[in-house]
Amino acid sequence: MLLLPDYDPNDCEAGMRLLEDLTTNADQIQKQVLKEILHRNSHTEYLRGFLNDNDEHDDDDEEEVFKNKVPVINYEDTIPYIQRIANGEPSQIISAQPITELLTSSGTSGGQPKMMPSTAEDLDRKTFFYNMLVPVMNKYVDGLDQGKGMYLLFIKPEICTPSGLMARPVLTSYYKSKNFQNRPFNRFNVYTSPDETILCPDSKQSMYSQLLCGLVQRDEVLRVGAVFSSAFLRAIKFLEDHWKELCTNIRSGHVSDWITDPSCRKAVSIILNEPNPELADLIEQECGDGKSWEGIIKRIWPRTKYIEVIVTGSMAQYIPTLEFYSGGLPLVSTMYASSECYFGINIKPLCKPCDVSYTLLPNMAYFEFLPVKKNNGGGELSQDQVHCNGGGGDKEEIMETVNLVNLKLGHYYELVVTTFTGLYRYRVGDILMVTAFHNNAPQFRFVHRRNVVLSIDTDKTNEEDLLKALTQAKLVIEPLGFLLTEYTSYADTSSIPGHYVLIWELKMKGSNGLLPELDTFIMEQCCSTMEESLDSVYRRCRKKDNSIGPLEIRVVTRGTFDALMDLCVSQGSSVNQYKTPRCIKSEEAINLLNSKVVGRFFSQKTPFWEPFRIETSK
Repeated sequence: MLLLPDYDPNDCEAGMRLLEDLTTNADQIQKQVLKEILHRNSHTEYLRGFLNDNDEHDDDDEEEVFKNKVPVINYEDTIPYIQRIANGEPSQIISAQPITELLTSSGTSGGQPKMMPSTAEDLDRKTFFYNMLVPVMNKYVDGLDQGKGMYLLFIKPEICTPSGLMARPVLTSYYKSKNFQNRPFNRFNVYTSPDETILCPDSKQSMYSQLLCGLVQRDEVLRVGAVFSSAFLRAIKFLEDHWKELCTNIRSGHVSDWITDPSCRKAVSIILNEPNPELADLIEQECGDGKSWEGIIKRIWPRTKYIEVIVTGSMAQYIPTLEFYSGGLPLVSTMYASSECYFGINIKPLCKPCDVSYTLLPNMAYFEFLPVKKNNGGGELSQDQVHCNGGGGDKEEIMETVNLVNLKLGHYYELVVTTFTGLYRYRVGDILMVTAFHNNAPQFRFVHRRNVVLSIDTDKTNEEDLLKALTQAKLVIEPLGFLLTEYTSYADTSSIPGHYVLIWELKMKGSNGLLPELDTFIMEQCCSTMEESLDSVYRRCRKKDNSIGPLEIRVVTRGTFDALMDLCVSQGSSVNQYKTPRCIKSEEAINLLNSKVVGRFFSQKTPFWEPFRIETSK
């Protein structure tokens, strides 16, 4: 079958038949995908370093030759090739098709966003992927063609590399593409937000304008959402802060003067059209001062059938808050994707958030999986780590992967992808668990990102980066005689936006453990120093996006971390193998730590941030 079949998303029956074909023939399609990728790119500099024309093999063992010759890699292995392309060398280094842009991921390397190659055809692949979501939702929810979606979509900062290629986040790339802006009419995906409001570079103007359009068209709204739960909740908080001004605009039929982006202002004015005092009164009644905002989504947009946001991985921490505002509406997590590749869709979208699984579409990329084992402490060790720790051997030789159709139910795996755009046997860093099979395609629950300990929005802070930031903060207090004896952290999402909380246990040199009164200015300086030391994505979220609140340090009494160990041991941890967790997720443990707090301090300034720069070749 065609790897990128053309079909009309308005024909939902045809879409479901196509999904059945894809999942039934998953193995054959995977072989076809790899064959096509290798056929296209075999003469690239990268693959020529591992494969050559003298390799004799039948089509049946093409996979084995590929796996035996081409190593499994991390992002650091791709940096030299990506850097060369960013600096102007030809795409043929890694891709036969021209690389048209570089997609910046929310993961980081050396403090900067990772960059992934992309091609014009890849936009068509993403469009196909989005179209596949339509028949699935239509199967479970009736009448989606009888109204609009209030989806809050935003673009992020981008830069131009020395080669002239743009480097930008994957969603910014898609919203700015012809595939999105010139998309054929699809009656199941009509938005309340004009494209001009989505493409507005000022995030505050964009948010205000999209909410205003969504309020004016409230009677047509059948579904609401954003890509991430955090972004949707920021929109609700924004509405809570600006509903009076929004009502004034609706009552007068005039957009606020501070909406100065010309295209955005014109598009909103067309929708606002004329004064509507009745609607303004209704919204004021629902949002009025002192009134609970519980169930506000259903009250303002009464025809809404569900909220579409990602609720897996780090976004799961927002589920209770979403449920508070939702008024009982289902939380629908439709897709699993990244900057490297779009992976899979949720074919049972109305399931509970805790039951969300994704079915990987076998025509998106060539998928492999590294088995992951649980260690005694409850953490995960990838297969290569298990073998290397056990006594050596060539690391490349022991990276044994499993194919998409040969996975085992209930087992854990790390995802490895080979893409059409120039990534070969690339470790994505996502840990997945097989929950079921749909026809011959496995379904996965997203467990977590490898090594990530803290995340609020698109930031992903690992333990090493956290320790580096902490080390810089210690330089502020150690000259004053303070010693940081223990620490941990957690992502506090009880307020919007959420923020990082660091729990510190301190002692004073030569004071028998007694802690003097803490200087607020010094501790606030520690908070700011940590923020300045965290990576570019975190600092962008803090300064540009306002999607993360000020970092907080909570100082606890002496002996608090001994009590934490006692709690963990009482719940089954081995006292001999216990190590202080650097990120706490247990509500009971968080409550214990917070009961011992003697001082709370926040960063008083936003960290420095500017769009990252590409190093030019010497």
